[in-house]
Amino acid sequence: MSKQNFFRHHNFVVGLLLLFYVMERISSLPVVVNTWPWPQATDAGWKALMESDDPIDAVVEGCTRCEEDQCDGTVGYGGSPDEDGETTLDAMVMNGTTMDVGSVGCLRRIKEAIKVARHVLEDTKHTMLAGELATKFAVEMGFTEQSLSTDESTKKWKDWQEKKCQPNFRCNVTPNPNISCGPYQPVQSPSLSVGKLKFTPSASSSVADRPTFDEGNHDTIGMIAINSEGKVAVGTSTNGANHKIPGRVGDSPIAGAGAYADDEVGGAVATGDGDVMMRFLPAYMIVELMRNGENPTSAADISLKRIIKHYPQFTGAVVAISKHGVIGSACHGFNSFKYCVRRHESSETRVIPVACSNYHL
Repeated sequence: MSKQNFFRHHNFVVGLLLLFYVMERISSLPVVVNTWPWPQATDAGWKALMESDDPIDAVVEGCTRCEEDQCDGTVGYGGSPDEDGETTLDAMVMNGTTMDVGSVGCLRRIKEAIKVARHVLEDTKHTMLAGELATKFAVEMGFTEQSLSTDESTKKWKDWQEKKCQPNFRCNVTPNPNISCGPYQPVQSPSLSVGKLKFTPSASSSVADRPTFDEGNHDTIGMIAINSEGKVAVGTSTNGANHKIPGRVGDSPIAGAGAYADDEVGGAVATGDGDVMMRFLPAYMIVELMRNGENPTSAADISLKRIIKHYPQFTGAVVAISKHGVIGSACHGFNSFKYCVRRHESSETRVIPVACSNYHL
């Protein structure tokens, strides 16, 4: 083969490979993916993405749909009452192009949590607003205050009280939180320590006394959207943990914990025991692992193994997607976990099951 023919052949092969790469990317993008089998949220996000090609629109509309539907009672109003019987909301939006974040924590009396988070993103120079003053901001932005409680959430709270407020998140307090509702005060006497969990010694004390995070009690819908140009956004929304201590904020509104996005790499979202997950920033870790060459599945698995090493009874899941639309997921402790994905290649949202590791022996 002459040198001229060699270069012609080489350039043809390179051009063909580039065409295959571009075609694969076109077929993989745009894409919307979210935690849990809530295809109505995926469809809402997809519809918004098709209309505007704005991934921020997609994650906001997708998560809003779950807030309205009260997905599994873990998102939106009327779920996860705290010790006082009140439902509060956490939400976040992150722009993977600008790396800007808007979030709200412990938002009171406002139903549209992720839309308020978007206002924090777009109408302030802050990253997070929390509590009663986040509500004040929401009202300034045109939202209406209303009770987030329902007959169902009130009944759940009263039933919990009748069971002597079991289980709960208290430790090292008196009266004994394993058998009493309080009010509580701190104690100085020796305690039994089990990692972060510390309980006043009693025959009934055990790690099992802590509320469990499972398919019916977990933090969050987490959603990732990538548009036709490869721009990434992530969004989260949750009403947190059942019977949480008033004022508690979970991982969902924390950038890097509940979700993270970067156009140069992709995005990741997390769901499960937010109190534990926020200590490890799994979403940020996944994105950085992908940046350094790990595929989404491997990155997701590594992020959970870091947590499991310290908290083997932890329950949680993560979903990751590369900037090219490759998806990976991992989960631990749940009996089952599924995520949803929508692309052009299918006229319907697909629900994907994930096999979870389980150390609950």
